Amino acid sequence: GAVRVAVRTLCLAALLVALGAGGTELTLELPDSAQRCFHQELESGIKFTLDYQVVISGGHYDVDCYVEDPNGKTIYQETKKQYDSFSHHTEVKGVYTFCFSNEFSTFSHKIVYFDFQVGDEPPILPDMNNRVTALTQMESACVTIHEMLNAVIDSQTHYRLREAQDRSRAEELNGRVSYWSVGETLILFVVSIGQVMLLKSFFTEKRPSSGGAGT
Repeated sequence: GAVRVAVRTLCLAALLVALGAGGTELTLELPDSAQRCFHQELESGIKFTLDYQVVISGGHYDVDCYVEDPNGKTIYQETKKQYDSFSHHTEVKGVYTFCFSNEFSTFSHKIVYFDFQVGDEPPILPDMNNRVTALTQMESACVTIHEMLNAVIDSQTHYRLREAQDRSRAEELNGRVSYWSVGETLILFVVSIGQVMLLKSFFTEKRPSSGGAGT
């Protein structure tokens, strides 16, 4: 009936908000001894959140990260972090810069995932923040579904990154095992040839040298 249609409409709205929340997600390759910076113009009094993680390759899976405000002031700085999260309310209007650095590494590149969210998530129901009455059971159910969907999205992102990291480690281990197997095969081949030649030398008949004293 009409109630079921309304429930489906509100739940669909919750799903669309959960899947379409504002922000930027990006995976980038960071070569050794390199740095990558991103710039975002923000108004004052705006909240932004930066989540990042080194997901594939990269030695100890660590990276340097720092954030600067429009005046060049460093508001966040961490060195050799595998993952971290940073939230900040802007105090001045302008271009904010956040950078990832791999300059301390001279031979290993990194794959870095980051999620940059700007502003607070809008309410899924009209005037939800200004209501003086309690939410109805249907509205509460939709809010709960919305929160669960957000948790599912975060969990899927986390497990996707972990799966990529574990796959990279498995491929690296498989490569090492393959090289080690090839090396063992070559060593066994050389040892086998040496043993055959050594045994052959034991059974080789040595003829006495011919010659006699002249009379």
